[in-house]
Amino acid sequence: MFKKRLAGTFAGLAAVLTIAPPVHGQIVTLSREQMIKYTAQNPYERFPDGRPKVPDALLEKVKGMSAEEVIAIARRGFPNQYADGFRILSPGKPMVGRAMTLQLMPSRPDVGDVDQAERRAKGQGRLSHQTALDMLQLNDVFVVDAFGNLNAGGIVGDNLAYYVWKTTKAGFVIDGAIRDLTGIATFGMGGYYRGAVPPAINNVMVTGINVPVRIGHTTVLPGDVVLGDREGVYFIPPHLVQEILDEAEITHVHDEWTKRKFDEGKYKSSEIYGRPSDPALIKEYEAYLKQKIGPAAYEGYQRRSQQQRPPQGPPQGRPR
Repeated sequence: MFKKRLAGTFAGLAAVLTIAPPVHGQIVTLSREQMIKYTAQNPYERFPDGRPKVPDALLEKVKGMSAEEVIAIARRGFPNQYADGFRILSPGKPMVGRAMTLQLMPSRPDVGDVDQAERRAKGQGRLSHQTALDMLQLNDVFVVDAFGNLNAGGIVGDNLAYYVWKTTKAGFVIDGAIRDLTGIATFGMGGYYRGAVPPAINNVMVTGINVPVRIGHTTVLPGDVVLGDREGVYFIPPHLVQEILDEAEITHVHDEWTKRKFDEGKYKSSEIYGRPSDPALIKEYEAYLKQKIGPAAYEGYQRRSQQQRPPQGPPQGRPR
């Protein structure tokens, strides 16, 4: 599997290199034009390099969501946006931000040396994972494809993790290892990683900064909204953020109404949860929903319901 992935990655790199020269010296990055092309559905502003910039106000709202609420993204044609199996630094604290990506691969001198020589010729510093770290901004999440290799050492230790925390106020998703876990754990930052090991980062090379990367079974693009909770991490394309938020609001209201009815002690779970059959209960729920989200949002919900799901239930995803 590893050989196939490595071959596939180099094939992809070769294809990109034929149409885009290196930027900042790394083997590959998306030009502004390419970034806009591959994120063309983004409705928001962009950073100077073209990376989508979902507004901070929306990021704040995403913090109130859970992975179960984002699962509706699969119905919109994006079934590969969730990764789990991580160790989590702060399980009780959601992590939300915009993806800033770094791709690492096993070291190979005839590839890495060429790149370093180009940087020296341009008077630039040595290319390393810190080249990407220095590009982080507020509300970014540092997303690192370290191909799940714990033998590559800790991508960040307590000093660089502290830099990520202070710069982004968000955290990191590392498909690989970290080090100095005891020190990092005191920061209270968001962090998802595969393991903690004593050695520092070693025997890897940078092959992409702000490019599409693979994290677990997901494909992550720069600017995706990252949502990490107790279960795992979702990577939400910018153009779907508002839709997912709207649907999550309805889920919140439905959950609130469901618990209120359970508190009454008059109903069995099957009479309330899922798809109530009692017309009076359906009417009560619809009135409660309209009051909570407002007439305009309710009308939009009704239109979507006719296309996707029964109007009396919440957005269908994982059992809640």
